[in-house]
Amino acid sequence: MQQLLWIETLLKLAGGVSLLLAPGAIVRLLGLPASSPALWPRLLGAVLVGLAAATYIEGAWPGSRGLGLAGCIVINLAAAASIATVAALGGGAETRRGRVVLWLLVALLLLLVLFEIAEA
Repeated sequence: MQQLLWIETLLKLAGGVSLLLAPGAIVRLLGLPASSPALWPRLLGAVLVGLAAATYIEGAWPGSRGLGLAGCIVINLAAAASIATVAALGGGAETRRGRVVLWLLVALLLLLVLFEIAEA
């Protein structure tokens, strides 16, 4: 379980810090629709950093009552469902690369959920 929590922490921290530091560049790189002030990528980045911190606390502090593996499963399922809904309705990306990135993210989140369920 510790290893899975570390993987979850590192993935969310990397995504969060990237979006916080370079939201415009990340949006262009992934082919996603841009917003003029880059507000939504920064907000998402902040949420991912918060989730990474919560996951770290759960994995690093014995007896912690933090996020936990069950919480990770629910968060990842909710994220996958919302991204899949946006992608399926065609509102998530204007380019083919953006659509591929969104569906790849859905697939990776669901794969992570399967590993988390197997570990739980």
